[in-house]
Amino acid sequence: MTLLFFDDPGADDVLLFGGKAASLAKLGSAARIPPGFSISVDSYSSWVDDGSDQMPPDVSAEIKEAYKVLERTSAVIDVPVAVRSSAVDEDGIGESFAGLHDTFLNVIGADPVIEAVIKCWRSLSNQHAIDYRVANGLEVESARMGVVVQQLVFADVSAVAFSANPISGNREEVVINASFGLGEAVVGGLVTPDTIVIKRSDLSRQSLTIGAKESMTVRTENGTDEKPVPRIMRGMPALSEDQATEIAELVVKLEKHNGWPVDIECAIHGSQLYLLQCRPITTLSQ
Repeated sequence: MTLLFFDDPGADDVLLFGGKAASLAKLGSAARIPPGFSISVDSYSSWVDDGSDQMPPDVSAEIKEAYKVLERTSAVIDVPVAVRSSAVDEDGIGESFAGLHDTFLNVIGADPVIEAVIKCWRSLSNQHAIDYRVANGLEVESARMGVVVQQLVFADVSAVAFSANPISGNREEVVINASFGLGEAVVGGLVTPDTIVIKRSDLSRQSLTIGAKESMTVRTENGTDEKPVPRIMRGMPALSEDQATEIAELVVKLEKHNGWPVDIECAIHGSQLYLLQCRPITTLSQ
């Protein structure tokens, strides 16, 4: 099996598609998720076994066809996508691998998608990812990588949100970090975001700390770049109160759906909130 779209039966199989991909497939009924498809770990194995740096022809052919389907689904020719790693043990209850494998945003065209998939496969061997595996007693030699290809949300604001406070461990608080633009600046720690703390019981805002929001990740012709946030915007909250409440409602809903506290990445474009990733919070004491 080379790939499945998120809503295909079997796309939620962690062993076939990895943690990130399986989570998106499982949550399609619980949140608004941009359309996309997952490339199986078997495809990664075929690439490794082939011993060539090129993708096996049968795999590349299926990716090209799936990209055409995604163009039709989204009604966008040359649809921009995000290409993200999805290792089998990534985004699990015990380990998250957040930021340890590679992500590529604003990838346009089937051939560039194939190149990005190969780069994601290579990132399984990133030294910091290997060090993380060794430190956590995880497999290194037998590790396998799936990949997610997902329509890119042209985010006005991106956020990372937690259904429990990951610092204090307080499970009665939702914590949101938000900034302008695409999410890589927030996820990668390239910007000081706003921090909003919301009380779970009534979704009232407990505190708002305006971050410096010095830069934001924006789309370019050939990918993304970091640009300064206009000075007038830096002192403005990235999220309205209603938007922050909507994100808080989503993380509480997803915690109930999954049965464990969640850490999500999401994006707002216009008036729509999109879920991009969902994984367990691994820093909470049991």
